[in-house]
Amino acid sequence: MSTQESKDSRYKARQQKVKQQVDEKIEAAQEEKGLLLVITGNGKGKSTSGFGTIARAVGHEKKCAVAQFIKGTWENGEKNLLEKLGVEFSVMATGFTWETQNKQTDTEAAQAVWKKCQNWLQDDSIDVILLDELTYMVTYGYIELDEVVDALSKRPEMQSVLITGRAAHRQLIDMADTVSEVKNVKHAFESGVKALKGVDW
Repeated sequence: MSTQESKDSRYKARQQKVKQQVDEKIEAAQEEKGLLLVITGNGKGKSTSGFGTIARAVGHEKKCAVAQFIKGTWENGEKNLLEKLGVEFSVMATGFTWETQNKQTDTEAAQAVWKKCQNWLQDDSIDVILLDELTYMVTYGYIELDEVVDALSKRPEMQSVLITGRAAHRQLIDMADTVSEVKNVKHAFESGVKALKGVDW
């Protein structure tokens, strides 16, 4: 057997072993239910990931809804696209809290969006919900953690929910089916580069 044939044989054996392991995991994963996904961490891309999942769900003709906390005072590319495809939005529309500097008005705005979310979380016709930047609302005390946990726990069995934002509360992480942490390695803004329309927002 030549050196190349020997390499090819070892490669094939490794890949067969990987395939067997993957097949076993697929066979073991038989439970069907809606998922709770948390996308947290200090890196850029958490909301983008959430919107990517919404786009995927829409592509499969799923009914989706999006709540946007924190952001909302400027044009939103994802909203521009997804609303045309039937995705319902509820946007806090007050901007960043360090700009508003008014806890009462921020709390009222957050509560108005959260009320809409509570309705969605009881609606079994909605397949996927994105709660974008919800973690901040819990951290700042604009929305009570217990209310969030209760609403998530009582949602329809096949409804999936994505929660994004930094510093997700441990209780949300513990109850989630999938948790991803986005790490900040490098960010253009920190080097003085202006946010780019169509890429950053």
